[in-house]
Amino acid sequence: MLQTGGLPTDSTVKEIVDLACRLYGKRRTPKEVLDLAGLTELQRRKVDALSGGQAQRVRFAVAMAGRPELLFLDEPTVALDFKSRRQFWRAVKEDGNTVVFATHHLDEADEYADRVIVIDQGRVIADGPPKLIKGDTSLEHALVKLTEGAE
Repeated sequence: MLQTGGLPTDSTVKEIVDLACRLYGKRRTPKEVLDLAGLTELQRRKVDALSGGQAQRVRFAVAMAGRPELLFLDEPTVALDFKSRRQFWRAVKEDGNTVVFATHHLDEADEYADRVIVIDQGRVIADGPPKLIKGDTSLEHALVKLTEGAE
């Protein structure tokens, strides 16, 4: 799931979710995907009428339609408000898949990751539990891996 990306602006949320579900062989129903992404109330809205956070939830819905075992997320909670961020991570954790995500929100790494890997110019410069990594204030970016059963 990208932090930005083109969505067909002339389509409704439901149309995009329906298409994603069909492309992935209906591993999830559109209703399941809309519920998972918190989009049920927005399903009739055109994509060009969505806020940035709502559009991000549509990208999440598309990513989750295929019930992936491994999910790569690039700044997945960008443009989401606090409540939506918590709802997003709750949905990701409940799904039980392995997640690798990049974030600038170290509170997210603290709360949801088992392990943080910091890469600087292609080199791993730190690798360990979030609390250990956060203690090093010289670090600017974190690549975080969330595994099933993370607390």
